[in-house]
Amino acid sequence: VQLQASGGGLVQAGGSLRLSCAASGSISSIVVMGWHRQAPGKQRELVATVNRSGTTNYVDSVKGRFTISRDNAKKTVSLQMNSLKPEDTAVYYCYVLTARNTAYWGKGTLVTVSS
Repeated sequence: VQLQASGGGLVQAGGSLRLSCAASGSISSIVVMGWHRQAPGKQRELVATVNRSGTTNYVDSVKGRFTISRDNAKKTVSLQMNSLKPEDTAVYYCYVLTARNTAYWGKGTLVTVSS
C-alpha cells in the first residue's frame, strides 16, 4: 500500500496551497481519509478527516480556512488550504483508515508559510 502526497511548498502568509494524496496498492475498503501535520518541536496533530459519506472534521485552528475532499472511486484525498498562517508550517501527512481498522500513512509533504 502506498500513499503518494503532493502539493507542498513555500507560500507567503495569506496565500493558498492544495495538497493531494492518492492511495494505491492492495487496500481494503477505505473508511476515513485525512491529513495530519507535525510542526517542528511539536506533536503530530489531526488536521482534517473525511469519511465515505463526505462528513468532514477539522481541528479548530483551520476551520473556515481549510477544506478537505475525497474521491472514493479514485482513492484520493485533497486539502485546500487558504489564508495560510506561519503557524500552519509543518510536514503534512496523508493517511487512510480501512474497514479493517488498519491505518496507512504517507511520507509527508512540507508546507512552509513565511510571514
